[in-house]
Amino acid sequence: MSNRKLYLALYDIANPRRLAATLALVRNHAYGGQKSAYEVYLSDAEKQDLLTLLAVLLDEQEDRFLLLQLNPKAKVYTLGIAQEPVDDNFLYIG
Repeated sequence: MSNRKLYLALYDIANPRRLAATLALVRNHAYGGQKSAYEVYLSDAEKQDLLTLLAVLLDEQEDRFLLLQLNPKAKVYTLGIAQEPVDDNFLYIG
């Protein structure tokens, strides 16, 4: 996975059919997540393929999709009673 980068894929899709199709595309690359927010590892080619497919699928007027590159070495902050992860081999979602 060394040539892949960590991203957060977020979306808000108005139409149920487009929502299901978007969810399927994102889950193909998902490492973890919940509801409309998923962590995905993508190579540059995979990122371009995903964005190309979504550009055809989504409605610019009704739907939103955001892909944010994350720093996998960034400090982890916890809220409430959550505990900071102790194992670097895993990505934790709170």
